[in-house]
Amino acid sequence: MTVSKSNSHPQYFSPSSALHGTLQVPGDKSITHRAILLGLLAEGETEIDGWLDAADCRSSLRVARSLGARVNEQGNALQIRGVGSTLKEPEDVLDCGNSGTTLRVFMGALAARVGFACITGDDSLRRRPMGRVIQPLREMGAQIAARSGNVAPLCVQGGNLHGIEYTLPVASAQVKSAILVAGLLATKGATTIVEQTTSRDHTENMMAGFGVQLHRDRLPEGGQRVTVSSGQLLHATRVQVPGDISSAAFHAAAALMVPGSTVTLLNVGLNPTRTGFLNVIRRMGGNMTVTNRRESAGEAMGDLTVRASTLRGVEIHPEEIPTLIDELPVIAVLAAFAQGTTRIYGADELRYKETDRIAAMVSGLRTVGGTAEETEDGFIVQGQGGLPGGRVSSYGDHRVAMSFAVAGLASQKGVEVDDWNCVDISYPRFLMDIHHLGYTGP
Repeated sequence: MTVSKSNSHPQYFSPSSALHGTLQVPGDKSITHRAILLGLLAEGETEIDGWLDAADCRSSLRVARSLGARVNEQGNALQIRGVGSTLKEPEDVLDCGNSGTTLRVFMGALAARVGFACITGDDSLRRRPMGRVIQPLREMGAQIAARSGNVAPLCVQGGNLHGIEYTLPVASAQVKSAILVAGLLATKGATTIVEQTTSRDHTENMMAGFGVQLHRDRLPEGGQRVTVSSGQLLHATRVQVPGDISSAAFHAAAALMVPGSTVTLLNVGLNPTRTGFLNVIRRMGGNMTVTNRRESAGEAMGDLTVRASTLRGVEIHPEEIPTLIDELPVIAVLAAFAQGTTRIYGADELRYKETDRIAAMVSGLRTVGGTAEETEDGFIVQGQGGLPGGRVSSYGDHRVAMSFAVAGLASQKGVEVDDWNCVDISYPRFLMDIHHLGYTGP
C-alpha cells in the first residue's frame, strides 16, 4: 500500500539532555470512547473522570450528542445524560473525523436502534476498510450500504436485530465492541463472539461496570468466547479513566533511549490485553519497574518508572500483536537504538491504520539513517545503537509523528517531523509534557 506525504506544520526535535520527573499521561483513548458510548446508552447520568480531551474522543462526543446525549464538560470530567436504548435519529451525517474507533463501535448502536443514519469521516478514515464490522451486523439483520470496497460513508437502516454466534477472522476489539453493543440492544437472542486470539477487553469490563451480565469462557487454545444476552439495561455509573499506555509508551521510549534518564509515569492502565509493550521492553533489556498497582472498575493501573538502558533486538510474534498494535511504531524506533536485529511478524493490521504504518516507519527510519525493511506482515530493523537524524513525514499519523519525535530526542543531530498537528488526534499536550520532563528544545 502506498502512503501520501504531507509536508505542512513541521516540528523540530533536537537531541536532549537526560529526562527526569514524574508525569500523568492523558487518559486512555480506547476507554474514553467506550465510556462515552455506554454513557449514551445508559439510563441516568454517567460521570467520566480523567477522559482524554483529544480530537478522536471529541468525535465520539459529537456523535453521542447527535444521537441524543446531553453532555456537560467540567474540566477533567464529563457528565453524560444518557437516553437508554431509545436513540435519536440524527438530523445530519455523523462525522467521525479521523476516529476509526468512533465509527466502528457506534455502528453497533446505529444498527440496532436507529432507523436511518449516515456515518463518515475525514479523507484518511474514508480509506479504511469497514467490511469486518459490516458483515456481522448484516448477519444480525442490519441493512448497511457502503461505497465500493466497504469504505465510508456508510448508511445504516437499523432495528430488529437478532443474536448470532460469530467468530472474528482477525482479532479486533473495535469489531468485537460493535457486535457486543448490537447484541445487547438486539430485539431477541444472545450474541456470542469467538476470538481465536483475545483482543483488548475494555468493552466487556465497562459493560459489567454499567450493570450488564456477560459470560466469558477461555478457550483451550488461548482465545475466548464472550456472550451477551439482549434486553439488558445499562445503568449510569462513574468511570475512572486510567492513563493511556499508548501515550505513556512514547515517554517510556524516550527515557530508555536518552542517556541518564529516569521518568515515572503515573496511573498508567495495565489491562493485560494492553501490556505487550511492557513485555517487549523487558525482553529488550529495558530497566522498568511497576509500583502502586490497583484496580478501578475492572481496569488495572499502576505507576511505571523507566530508566535509560542498553537495549537488544527481539522478535515479536503474531500472538503478541493484539496487545501492542498501537505501540509498534515506537517499538520500531527502540529497535533502531538497540543492538542486533528486531523482527515483527503478524502485524499486517498496521497497513490499515491512519496510514500504512509499516511503510511509514520503514521509510522514516531509512530517512533518518536507520536500516529497516518491510515484510508482507511486518518489518525488520537492524539496530545500530542510535540514529543520525533528519527530516521525516508523519503521513498525517499521530503515532508515527510522536515516534519520530522521541527518536529526535535521542538522535545525534535531531529530527524534524512534518505535519506535526496530527498529534492533536490523541495527545494535544505532548510538547508540553516532554518539556515538563526536562526537554529544552523548541
